[in-house]
Amino acid sequence: MQATIQLVRDPGSHERSAIAASLIEFNASRIGRPTEDKLLVLTVTEPETGNIIGGLWGSTIHDHLYVDLLVVPEALRHGGIGRRLMALAEQEAIDRGCRGAWLTTHSFQARGFYERLGYEAFGIMDDFPPGHSFIFLRKRFETPGDLAS
Repeated sequence: MQATIQLVRDPGSHERSAIAASLIEFNASRIGRPTEDKLLVLTVTEPETGNIIGGLWGSTIHDHLYVDLLVVPEALRHGGIGRRLMALAEQEAIDRGCRGAWLTTHSFQARGFYERLGYEAFGIMDDFPPGHSFIFLRKRFETPGDLAS
């Protein structure tokens, strides 16, 4: 088999789908089809306008919650909204059968916040962006079976 390599300057969903298709088939041959990647979204709205001013955007797949975005407006920080968003997302994930959660943050963002919620760092990429770190965090959920042992 021969192939050529090209730089695609303006890629779209077609290119991503075509590239991903082979990987999806390979993975399925090893682990079976994953459970459906199901969105998990919570919004924080301004009562007067109904405008979305923050929230949590994530998904559940492979029995884990992935938190992609967590945003609490600066004026509302330290009032428990972030903690409530995470608690609601984690409970929904548990209700969906998840065993744990993972997310990423930067050293200038919210590492301490997540660690106070029981998350632990399992990977750190230093100097990304320069002068800062990119941190991978995870949390295992306690299940009734865990409590019995």
